[in-house]
Amino acid sequence: MSVTHFLFWFLSIVAIFSAIMVVVSKNPVHSVLWLIMVFFTISGHYVLLNAQFLAIVNLIVYAGAIMVLFLFVIMLMNLNSDTEPQKNKWLKIAGVIGGGALLLVLVAALKNADTKNQIAQTGSGEIGLIHNLGIVLFRDYALPFEITSVLFLSALVGAIVIGKKE
Repeated sequence: MSVTHFLFWFLSIVAIFSAIMVVVSKNPVHSVLWLIMVFFTISGHYVLLNAQFLAIVNLIVYAGAIMVLFLFVIMLMNLNSDTEPQKNKWLKIAGVIGGGALLLVLVAALKNADTKNQIAQTGSGEIGLIHNLGIVLFRDYALPFEITSVLFLSALVGAIVIGKKE
């Protein structure tokens, strides 16, 4: 068993366990922390697939920015078990039926999938490298990239002007 296979299975087991803990955790802050762990393991899978750019963007955008916002929202809501409304048992049954139906659809969709002949290219290939993305971005899409940067700069100046106290 190679190191790549071991890392794949280790990251997969940790990702599945963390995803289950997101759903099972009673404390919403713990659920967010487990979700951050899921994002870290997904970034590890991206690195194994030689997609470093996706791994870094996943860490910065999802694990960094969005999860911090989730934590702030949860902490500002001040969720207590006293203020939480009791859920109707029919809603719980409907949730279980809906989840079971989704699982059934996924199993039916993947039943005929031919995955034995498809092998991911790991450790080689040039598809997900940041260097190649930068070359394409600055060679083929230089003008749209610069227009987008000017648009972001003008939005930043506009936000500062609007937020400025008189």
